[in-house]
Amino acid sequence: MENIPSQAAQVLITVIPIVGITLGSVVVFFFLLWRHKQMMKMIEKGMRPERPVDLRTFSLIAGLVTSGVGLVLSVFFLAAAGTSTYSLLGGLIPLAIGLSLLAFYILNQNEPRR
Repeated sequence: MENIPSQAAQVLITVIPIVGITLGSVVVFFFLLWRHKQMMKMIEKGMRPERPVDLRTFSLIAGLVTSGVGLVLSVFFLAAAGTSTYSLLGGLIPLAIGLSLLAFYILNQNEPRR
């Protein structure tokens, strides 16, 4: 006896991700639309909208975390596979991203905060 799923199950398995992505996109669209309208109303009333994210703090935290993960992965892949270039990329790419975020944080130190 073969273990073949029915056509209805195959259609259902195909439709579920499509519906999920579509509904998620609709939710994100309306969030961005309502946020934009809120910002426009605040500007019309003379209020200054605040930045929700401090870019300096984010770059420091993300740089430290990504550099740490990249360093650990690089050491692991170096120990596991040797100097194979392609396996080392799995650790070197996050390490480079983390170091560039830390470089942004350091270079941005002299700029005054708003």
